[in-house]
Amino acid sequence: MARIFSGIKPTGHLTLGNYLGAVRQWVDADQHRADALFCVVDLHALTVDHDPARVRRLSRQAATLLLAAGLDPGLCTLFVQSHVDEHTRLAYVLECTATDGEMRRMIQYKEKSARERAAGGSVRLSLLTYPVLMAADILAYGADEVPVGDDQAQHVELTRDLAVRFNQRYGRTFAVPKAVLPLVAARVMDLQDPTSKMGKSHAETAGIVYLLDESDVVRKKIMRAVTDSGSEVVYDREAQPGVANLLEILAGCTGRKPMEVAAEYSSRGSSYGALKKDTAEAVVELLRPIRDRHAQLCADPSYVDGVLREGAGRARGLARPTVDAAYRAIGLLPPV
Repeated sequence: MARIFSGIKPTGHLTLGNYLGAVRQWVDADQHRADALFCVVDLHALTVDHDPARVRRLSRQAATLLLAAGLDPGLCTLFVQSHVDEHTRLAYVLECTATDGEMRRMIQYKEKSARERAAGGSVRLSLLTYPVLMAADILAYGADEVPVGDDQAQHVELTRDLAVRFNQRYGRTFAVPKAVLPLVAARVMDLQDPTSKMGKSHAETAGIVYLLDESDVVRKKIMRAVTDSGSEVVYDREAQPGVANLLEILAGCTGRKPMEVAAEYSSRGSSYGALKKDTAEAVVELLRPIRDRHAQLCADPSYVDGVLREGAGRARGLARPTVDAAYRAIGLLPPV
């Protein structure tokens, strides 16, 4: 059976983009077909200025939402990254395998460090090196597949490069994983800026649909979504990014392809308003059961604690042999 690893950062409230781009695939497919591990990667939330209490709160919320969305502890392993020391143990070894040039070529580092500098802030070293920690997250478990949104595909390629390089230098230690992208809505865009990803840590929230948004809030945000000049509903990401984003969201909610959805509206001569209304209702129905289940889980915090405790125990047992093997291979003296 294949092994899958993927994680989500608690840097903000989880969004529709997180769900359509990753979580739904974890729930509907990955946990059923493979030995699947899903992780709240809280250490990655420390790469920028943060409120410690908020990171703790969002970490728990993320874990609870993943359960509410349908992850089943009987089918998969759900845990928090910082609860398993093997992640940081392996990260340093992989830093000794990676190069400075590789880190500085990472697109997310370039974008985030530029924003930090533009705002007059300093850039933390961890922002540069966190792709190596991400590689450790994956390689510690011998993962074959890594379900990710397309914005993280470059990091999985780095993981592959590090695994191959380590294996060549020190002997075969790691499985070489591959990234797996969802077929539809791999990258949901901001409703107010359809050229930018719908990010959970953005300061402006008018274009972001959160999983815990009330139904009326969801409708209002989608009905106010930026569209494009013209009136014909056509799926063209370059010429009509706003309409294309709505089509991808509607397609993601209903299990269809954006081109098919666009053809239906075009054949009926439907307006942008009709597309917005239909998209809003589809999103409301998609999120309603998640929000209801989240409320139930919040009323029973001991259940979530138990899931995370058991998940960390299993994750630790899976990761330790691989990390110990990497320590031996690279030349570290075993403990006595």
